[in-house]
Amino acid sequence: MRLEYFEMIDAISRLDREAGRIEAIARVPMESPVFEGHFPGHPLVPGVLLTETMAQASGYLVLAHLGFAQMPFLMAVDKARFRSFVGPGATLEVSATLEHDGSGYAVTKAAVRHEGKLIADAELRFRTMPFPEGLDAPMRERAARIGLDIGAGA
Repeated sequence: MRLEYFEMIDAISRLDREAGRIEAIARVPMESPVFEGHFPGHPLVPGVLLTETMAQASGYLVLAHLGFAQMPFLMAVDKARFRSFVGPGATLEVSATLEHDGSGYAVTKAAVRHEGKLIADAELRFRTMPFPEGLDAPMRERAARIGLDIGAGA
């Protein structure tokens, strides 16, 4: 994770296009400017960044499912639940399952776990639209860097 750059996913550990499921790893850094304010002397990953982590895993799933033909834009977070704290040094297991794709949007259910324990989960909705000019190539590069198969969609 590079919290201050909103690069939350370090590696894709599994992609099952047929099942519409992705699993990813997010390693919380030991130090980050984010921790200076959240909270001084007791650093914790903010819930909004856990939500972003689920959104990024879900977004990569949608990108793979669509074969990078469309860009997913987060449009809604529903039923979000946070169950425990996450501190520096944690290795998070992030998963997302595609619940719906069509009519210009996609829905996923995502979860974050630490050492097998559920930390957070949510239902996420994305609008799928053409890539903004110039964003396709950098997204493909980032996806390749974290190990996402950027081949054709399912």
